[in-house]
Amino acid sequence: MNIEDYREYCLSLGDDIEEKLPFQKFKSGEGVLVFYVSGHMFSFFDCNDFSVISLKCQPERIDDLKAQYDCIGNPYNESPKHWIGINPDTAPADLLKELTRNSYEIVKAKYRKRTTATV
Repeated sequence: MNIEDYREYCLSLGDDIEEKLPFQKFKSGEGVLVFYVSGHMFSFFDCNDFSVISLKCQPERIDDLKAQYDCIGNPYNESPKHWIGINPDTAPADLLKELTRNSYEIVKAKYRKRTTATV
């Protein structure tokens, strides 16, 4: 999946999604595009090097996914306990979409609970 198709897919997941380039003050983060739901990251990648997309994932799934798919490895600059990295060039499009939606749902559910609990 190319960078534009992936961007469009992320934005199609819901009306509550924001995209930002929040790390422009840092030389190594200038091109990092981040997708947010409820103000929290669920997907990000470097626009200048679209070889790893970092996604939130259930810890109990990570080892199995890495063992099953060569396109899945460690995330860029996040905890490998809760995040995975996926190569969009070698990943099947349906797998990339499923894991992106999963990441979106994890983050949305986590922060929706906090928002409703504080109301």
